[in-house]
Amino acid sequence: MAQTDTVTRILDTAEVLFAERGFAETSLRTITSKAKVNLAAVNYHFGSKKALIQAVFARYLDPFSERFHQALDALEAEYANAPIPLDVLLETLARTVLEVPAERNSLKVFMRLLGLAYTQAQGHLRRYIQTHYGDVFSRFSGLVRRATPELPEAERFWRLHFMLGTVIFTLSGLDALRDIADKDYHEHVSVRDLIRRLRPVVVAGMQAPLPDDALKVAG
Repeated sequence: MAQTDTVTRILDTAEVLFAERGFAETSLRTITSKAKVNLAAVNYHFGSKKALIQAVFARYLDPFSERFHQALDALEAEYANAPIPLDVLLETLARTVLEVPAERNSLKVFMRLLGLAYTQAQGHLRRYIQTHYGDVFSRFSGLVRRATPELPEAERFWRLHFMLGTVIFTLSGLDALRDIADKDYHEHVSVRDLIRRLRPVVVAGMQAPLPDDALKVAG
């Protein structure tokens, strides 16, 4: 088996198992058994379980980061020095997220992995994401800041994370939601239909009136 085939098989297997079971609950032996490779192959190509987890994320985040930078370049050129509207920023983010998993397993797997990065004790992974992809997320946050000048910094932080949680929960449960919509409401929902419905909810949440305690801090 060629080296590239072995690496691809390990990564394909690892990302599905991590998404289904979690990082701590998935052993390297489980991955090697499912991938039909030996443990020495994982150690040779990745060196450790932590490095394998990071490599799984890189397969999604490398193309996402590159494409999102390009999309933001185009938006900044279009709007010149004017703030880019929040709904345009979120639509661009959603479109870029949808493009990337077409090259990998699925949107559901990508979203579950992102959710696990923040809900499981994987400090190395958060540091890895911040180190390698922090620039694109900082750039997006800066553009959101310009689009929402009325929000205090702390409030914007919370709303961005609420937005992220909403998107991850919705898209990681995509199959179940589409099944419910089909059986209970006779609606056949595509991923883009779901994004279209999700966007105004997220925008409204980002632009909601400030709670009283946030108003006091802002004042």
